[in-house]
Amino acid sequence: MNEPIVRTAPATINAADFFERARSRLRFDVPPALHNQDIVPTSGDAGTDRMLEIVAREQPIRAAAVLIPVVAHPEPTVLLTLRASHLSDHAGQIAFPGGKIDPADASPRDAALREAWEEVGLDRNFIDPIGYLDVYGTAFGFRILPTLARVSPGFALNLSRDEVDDAFEVPLAFLMNPLNHQLHSKEFRGMERFYYAMPYGGYYIWGATAGILRLLYERIFLP
Repeated sequence: MNEPIVRTAPATINAADFFERARSRLRFDVPPALHNQDIVPTSGDAGTDRMLEIVAREQPIRAAAVLIPVVAHPEPTVLLTLRASHLSDHAGQIAFPGGKIDPADASPRDAALREAWEEVGLDRNFIDPIGYLDVYGTAFGFRILPTLARVSPGFALNLSRDEVDDAFEVPLAFLMNPLNHQLHSKEFRGMERFYYAMPYGGYYIWGATAGILRLLYERIFLP
């Protein structure tokens, strides 16, 4: 199945309106599903959720945090990374800055900010965290808590080549338009699982990154 989900959406997004809506809907209450191993987080896809239930029986689901950095241009953009091609996990995939939550991190938000600094050199002075989305589960055994943040323009990046090959911006209006939310499928462990994909230019945004962007759309733009 490779059909987009069709709903109306604005052709452009005003930065002030977007951040106002986000602040009215998001908080920094940590969802229990982030750390409670008795709660299996969901992804929004029944097939992936079944796989995550299987993974949860085999090993603990690891807690991770990512930053959704929305750059406050008049027409805002989302800063994304291209993971290094030599990595053992998810090499060459499009991702948000983020990673596993360390014991020294004061909160998932701090973990996301730390990872953004370590991966791409995004200075905290440019970042205004807004709130958490829901925990997003992956079939590879991660429970991810995304932090949405407003990023002031004018920052300079310093990529860690051990982790990131590139960083780039995609218009938020493109990512928040459900006409661009393609639904693809593939077999995983003998089951068909569906996942979102949002191809943009030469970049193939898919999997957990596209799923989290879909989650952002649902939290901010749907009633």
